Formats: sequence, C-alpha cells, structure tokens
Amino acid sequence: MNEPVSENSRGLFRSMMVIGGAQAINILLSIIRMKVLALLLGPTGVGLLSIYNNLLSMASSAAGLGMGSSGVRQIASVKGEEQALSRVRRVLLAAHIVQGGLAMVAVWALREPLAKWLIGDPAYTTAVGLIGVAILLGLLGTAQTALLQGMRRIGDLGRITVFSALTATIVGLTAVGIWGENGLIWFVLIQPLATILVALRYTRRLPPPSSKRPRLAETWEIWKPMAKLGAAFMLGGLVTTATLLLVRRRITQELGLEAAGHFAAAWGITMTYVGFLLGAMGADYYPRLTEVIKDRPTAIRLMNDQAQLGLAIGGPVLLLLIGSAPWVITLLYSADFAPAVSLLQWQTVGNVFKLASWPLSFSVVAAARSKTFFFMELSFNTVFLTLTWWLLPVLGLMVTAIAFLAGYMVYFAAVNILAHTLQGFRWQGLSLALLLLHVSLATGLLLAAQTLPHIAAAVSMVLALGTGVFGLRVVLAKIGKEGRLPTQLYGLFDRIGWPIKAPV
Repeated sequence: MNEPVSENSRGLFRSMMVIGGAQAINILLSIIRMKVLALLLGPTGVGLLSIYNNLLSMASSAAGLGMGSSGVRQIASVKGEEQALSRVRRVLLAAHIVQGGLAMVAVWALREPLAKWLIGDPAYTTAVGLIGVAILLGLLGTAQTALLQGMRRIGDLGRITVFSALTATIVGLTAVGIWGENGLIWFVLIQPLATILVALRYTRRLPPPSSKRPRLAETWEIWKPMAKLGAAFMLGGLVTTATLLLVRRRITQELGLEAAGHFAAAWGITMTYVGFLLGAMGADYYPRLTEVIKDRPTAIRLMNDQAQLGLAIGGPVLLLLIGSAPWVITLLYSADFAPAVSLLQWQTVGNVFKLASWPLSFSVVAAARSKTFFFMELSFNTVFLTLTWWLLPVLGLMVTAIAFLAGYMVYFAAVNILAHTLQGFRWQGLSLALLLLHVSLATGLLLAAQTLPHIAAAVSMVLALGTGVFGLRVVLAKIGKEGRLPTQLYGLFDRIGWPIKAPV
C-alpha cells in the first residue's frame, strides 16, 4: 500500500532533520578544519588538500563501479526478501574489498607520475601513494553505509557522519600541527577508517546474513547486474570528479597554486552546504523513491514533495549566502581568500538550479536508467569544462563561476526533459512557485552584490527571513500538526491571520 502524501512528507522531513543535524555538525567541523588550515598553511595548503581529495574521489568512483548507488537500490528493492538480501549483502562487501584492493595497488604503483602530473613535484610521491590506502578504506565504508541506507537506518547514518568527521578533524589538525603540510594526508586517511569502525557497530546490530556464502558462479550472477547498473552511475560521477580535477590542474598551470586555493575555498563552501542539503534529502528519499518508482502517480507526487521541501528549507539559506559571501569567506578562511567571494556568489545561484534538479535526477537512478544517467551528468560537465578550459586565459578565475551557473542551467533543462519523458513528471503549482521565487531573488541579489555589496548583504537578510517564514509555512502544510512544536506553529500562523490548511 502506498503511503499518503502527508506521511511521505513527514518521513522525508524527519529524515532530513536527522541527517541534516548530522551534516550541520559535519559542516561545523569542516569550518574548523578549513579555518585552521587556512591560518596555518594559507591558500597553498588548502589547494593541496583539495587535490588530494579530488584524486581520492575520482579513483574511489572508478574502483567502486558505482556499486554504492546500485547497492542501495538493490537492497531497498529486496529488503523484504531475507535470502536475496543476505546474498546481496555478502556480494556487496566482497566486491568492495576486491575492487578497493586493486585500486590501492594501482595508485601506489603510479604514485610518482601522478604526483608529477597533478602537483608538478615528485616530493609528494609518498602522499599520493597513500591515497590508494584511503581508497580501499573508503570502499569498505561505502559497503557498510550502503547497507544501512538501503535498510533506511537513517539515525545510524547520522551518527556515522558525526563520529567519523569528529575523529578526522581531531587527528588531521593534530597531524598538521606537528608535521605541517606533510600532515595533510592524515585528513584523507582517517575519515574513511573512522567510518568503517563506527559503521561496523551499527551493521552488527542488523540480523546476520541467513544464507550461506554464495559460490563463485552465484556471486558473479549477483555482482554482474549490480556492476552493470553501477558502472554507468560510476561513469557519471567519474565525469564530474575528472572534470573538477582537470579544472584544478588547468587553474594551477595557468594561474598558480594560490588561485587553485581560491577556487577550492569557494567550491568547498558551495559543495559543503549543498552537500548538506542533498545528503539530508537523499538518505531516505532515494530508497523510498526506488520502492514506488513503478507507480508513476505516487512517484511524481513524491518528487514534487521532495522538491518543495528542498526549496522551502534550502532556498532561504542560499539567498543569505549570496549577500553574506564576503564575511563568510573571511570567517571560514581569511582575508587572503577575497578573490573567492564572487566565485561563491555565482556558484550559489547555480546551486538553486541544482537543488531544484536533484529530486528529478534521482528518478533516473531509481528507475535503473544507467545510460540515461550518464548522459544527464555529462550535460553539466561538458558546459563547465568547455567554458573554463577555453576562457580561463581570457577571463581569469571568474570564468569558473560563470561556467558553473551556465552548466547547472543546462543540467536543469536536461533533467526536466528526462523526468517528463521517463516518468511523465510535471511540476505542481507550489513547486513551480518556489522555484521561480528563489531563482528570481537569487539572480537579483547576485547583480546587486557586484556593485552594492553592503546593501545586497542587508537585503539578503530580509529576503532570507521572508522566504524562510514562507518556507516554514510550506513545510508545516505538508507535515501536518503531528507533535507539539508543529501544533504551536499552526496556532501562531492562525493568530497572525495566515492560517495553514493541514494535509488530509
């Protein structure tokens, strides 16, 4: 039986609050890490860490074959079938061990040419080689978290996020304090190791696999469709990480490592905040959408539901970020990172389109349309890389932000066409109103911030407050009066003459 829309909204909202709370702590820890690194090592250290992380992300995506995503989908689709679930669990773990081990060996063998190509200095050879170890650790952690997400153990995922980030922050900053730039590699190594150790505590609470270990032929039959589905998802993710790596290399060669640090600062804030939103939304939304994807009306309602919650909650903060970007950059990094301000503002407008696109793009994943997903992801990366590559010598670092916005406008159009073609998706009136509201306000703020930054900052606070109140009303209308706080807020809106109609 399908859940009523209000129940879907409540479930999505609860999951967003759990994962969102964990991500908020993660963001706070990330702020502390970046602030300390910026003060201790400057833009050069921040740029170097971004290159390490980018290599880790790209190699992990390739080695994982997208089986983190396809594994979540597979677990969600068979979680009521004990034998099938047990087999998937065993194969998923074994696959990540083998694939991660092969990737570790390959990176270590190629550590010297990779160090020369990425950084231009063989002195970083050992650090680059150790990223191979981080790849293996990361894939082992992915096997554990994919199981928990597929089983919709949202609270456990939140605790893993917090404890692993806290451990990485403490150990990583201690290492940098002792060894300086040479300690940066510990940030890359410790977080996946901590993820494994914390995740094991929660996966061991699940019922153990009931089936016997599958024979080699059985393993192949289970692994093959997961890998086939995941490979296209992996290629889509790999295109993104490879694009980012090429862009960073181009910036470093053309403008220097300091410019790469400025780009990394803006990109880091952009991805941290949007990652916070998308991570909070996706933890429950992806397996939930997978379960109903064949029921088109229910899937379309769920997609609109998630888009409305995402824009209502995330839109106001994006508006505030555009106006307050100069202070955010100085607070999180230092005054040396001033060139990152305009980059962050342009990227934030692009993130409005990304936030609106995201619930629709997951319908392609949930429907197992792997090839379609690859070409969908290619749309953003083609625009972003092409504009940056050719115009960087002409427009300088600013072109990366313009290309980011242009890329996500194209991506938004592509995702809408695909969602309508594959699922018959149509925007509900409220979804469209929220989208147009935040796009228009974000664009206006961006233009104002280029010439009147102080006025734009003040206006952004007013707009964030106004859209925040409207967004709160949208959320309350969707989740109903369940709980003391929602009931009190319903009463407050009644008293100010703006009553909310509760969902049926």
